Amino acid sequence: MKNRLKQLRAARGWSQADLAGLLSVSRQTINAIENERYDPSLPLAFQIARAFEMPIESIFDDQAAPQS
Repeated sequence: MKNRLKQLRAARGWSQADLAGLLSVSRQTINAIENERYDPSLPLAFQIARAFEMPIESIFDDQAAPQS
């Protein structure tokens, strides 16, 4: 799933470890989400949205890429 997590985290000056600590997940989980290798669970997506004080839709894009 496309997301803006890396950009939002960098804009706040947070490391992956900082964000992981806020969310009680591993740094590797944050890395995997940022690199679109892992889609967060709905509860984790809500936690992320709360951490950034933004709606989920502003962080994650569930639109599949158009197929040719």
